[in-house]
Amino acid sequence: MSSDFANIRLETRQNTLSLKEKIIHESLRLFSLKGFLGTSLQDILSATGTSKGGFYNHFRSKEDLFYSVLDEARQTWRTKNLAGLDEIDDPVGKIIKLLQNFRDQYLVDSVDFPGGCVFITLSVELNDQRPHLSQEITKGFVGLKNMIHKLLDQGKETGELNINLDSSVATEILFAGMLGASVIFGVDKSADSLEQSINALTSYVTGLKESV
Repeated sequence: MSSDFANIRLETRQNTLSLKEKIIHESLRLFSLKGFLGTSLQDILSATGTSKGGFYNHFRSKEDLFYSVLDEARQTWRTKNLAGLDEIDDPVGKIIKLLQNFRDQYLVDSVDFPGGCVFITLSVELNDQRPHLSQEITKGFVGLKNMIHKLLDQGKETGELNINLDSSVATEILFAGMLGASVIFGVDKSADSLEQSINALTSYVTGLKESV
């Protein structure tokens, strides 16, 4: 996505949001870039063009805002990564589609996540400083792993995958690969590097299917 197009999308979206929604969305962008601890209340006020009074009319504290931001980030994740999965019948096809969505719709979303995957940014930052908030991020990682594991098990049940496949090991490989692709793309923003990372994962999944 070009920066000009991303800026147009962002401006268009901002014009349709209520103040509360704008605070949440701009904070999501800031958390992606600077982290939760690195984002000050003044940063949020400047990005949204509001006052402390406007902020506290909607949120008791920055930590209260965190949970609303996390809800929006999760919804965006589901919308982008799960798009089209319901139209695919075979479990392995769903995994491949998930990986493609992760590459083509989620990680390249500079409107919502200009600094890269917000979950990784927050998880690393909050693990020691705010463990109770980090645990909320971990719930999402666990959910993703459970989904991949379930799809692999379904693939074994339908005969797409070898019944002797260790779903837990395959899940860890795919999960670690997705996180690795996120980190690398967050650092270098290289479309070619991202393509190679996801292609390696899809080839791995295809190889599992072909080994039956």
